[in-house]
Amino acid sequence: MRKIIAFMHVSLDGFVAGPNGEMNWIKVDEEIFDFVGKRISQGDTALYGRVTYQMMENYWPTAADKPNATKHDIEHSKWYANVHKVVLSKKMNKADLSNTTVISEMLSAKINEIKQQTGNDILVFGSPTATHSLMQENLIDGYWLFVNPIILGQGIPLFAEIKDKIKLKLLTTHQFTNGVTELNYIVEK
Repeated sequence: MRKIIAFMHVSLDGFVAGPNGEMNWIKVDEEIFDFVGKRISQGDTALYGRVTYQMMENYWPTAADKPNATKHDIEHSKWYANVHKVVLSKKMNKADLSNTTVISEMLSAKINEIKQQTGNDILVFGSPTATHSLMQENLIDGYWLFVNPIILGQGIPLFAEIKDKIKLKLLTTHQFTNGVTELNYIVEK
């Protein structure tokens, strides 16, 4: 069975964005892009909330075509074009979306159906609202966290409205030169 892995940048105090959705505190560089690129290149399905999906759609389809495109822009743009996208949204129109599935109801049943299909891990990128919905249904199988060396004090928390304890097992860690620490957990069931 395929696993859902939540890929998130998080502050030391557990926030994925500032109070107004700010993400300018997230540290990324070529070292992180290369590290992440190796992992996500194995993925064939990306899961987003509507807001994150719309941000991705506004950037990645043409990112590689820009004159100042970085290595990361080129590689991720190619991956994004080929990966199947799943969007959790009650507001999005399902028509005219290529290689994209929109889930607007029966979240648990539809996600479990996708998990049963042949393929690799399903990667959730950002999307705190979608991640919270998946957490409430116990659908996340792992957390791939990039802990940034900052305390925000307030913002959008990664772990919100958790009904029951979630026991995790640490699989790997990696320290980047910019101070970010990668923590890769699997949910113990």
